[in-house]
Amino acid sequence: MPVLPFKWESSFLEVLDQRLLPGTIKTIRCHSPADVAQVIRDMAVRGAPAIGCCAAYGMALAIKKNSKSQALNSKHKGIPYLEFRISSLELRQLTAAAHLLKAARPTAVNLAWAVDKMMNFASDLSTGGNLFRAMVDEAKRIESQDVHANRAIGKWGASLLKKNSIVLTHCNAGALATAGYGTALGVIREGHSKGKIKKVFVDETRPYLQGARLTAWELDQEHIPHELITDNMAAHFMKTEKVAAVIVGCDRVAANGDTANKIGTYGVAVLARYHGIPFYVAMPVSTLDLTINSGAEIPIEDRSSDEVVMVGKMRIAPLHTRARHPAFDVTPASLITAIITEHGVVKPPYTKNLRKLKWTTQKP
Repeated sequence: MPVLPFKWESSFLEVLDQRLLPGTIKTIRCHSPADVAQVIRDMAVRGAPAIGCCAAYGMALAIKKNSKSQALNSKHKGIPYLEFRISSLELRQLTAAAHLLKAARPTAVNLAWAVDKMMNFASDLSTGGNLFRAMVDEAKRIESQDVHANRAIGKWGASLLKKNSIVLTHCNAGALATAGYGTALGVIREGHSKGKIKKVFVDETRPYLQGARLTAWELDQEHIPHELITDNMAAHFMKTEKVAAVIVGCDRVAANGDTANKIGTYGVAVLARYHGIPFYVAMPVSTLDLTINSGAEIPIEDRSSDEVVMVGKMRIAPLHTRARHPAFDVTPASLITAIITEHGVVKPPYTKNLRKLKWTTQKP
């Protein structure tokens, strides 16, 4: 069973601290939107779908105290919610939480998508009782929909692979990056169960090492054959081994198919094109941003220099050397063979075909 990156308890969100993996398993309890924003900002939880789900729960936590008191005053047995209208105080609390959560990490569109979805849900709800409980239920639906979408992505993606394929992936787009199954690793999980995965090459993904620390750990937990490689080995193994496909996740896809993913993805796509290897992007539709025309409009998060010049507590560069650290790069649509969604496999022209996607999951 895939590991869960977060879990809702009765009144708080429990987040697995991914910064400590694979050596230490420790959780962080979030009791407020500020707590959720902090774990997202500090990358205790990461991955576009996962931070979107966590942000949804963060929005519910924004009005926990107010709505809890309403629930205690209820005398209606057997009726889950009282009638209510959102108060001006609750609206202010939700608006403040929305700004705080959206600012935590700018590139992944799922974060803003989930926050807006929760805000609209609260604003539109005029009956249904205790707002906190209603908001938690809506966040749970977002979480459940992500798992359902990921499993559908896995099936669609596995249909593209031949038996005993060797595949390469970059960063972590597995259970830890989603609500518990995975996009790119969802394809690999499903492919492995069907006898279509012989081996996975796992890029270490400098500088944060999500591939080495997280993807390799997930594959080990699932007993899926894999080998860890440094990022600068990808070209060598594409040349010397029969790599059948590259499969990656993503944090935002523009209307023309340009895709933002973890830094280094663009280089892998260029290498795959040179070697004639299909390059697939796996994403739920919540990652699609039709409000921007191309990848040039995607905001790229700049992270701390320390994450490059330090490995753990050890400094690997001279004391006064500063490093550049864009967390993401943009892969042009022209390098992407297909985009795998819960609704099917989308092929070029992306400007036309991405707009055809529907918000109901279809079976492959």
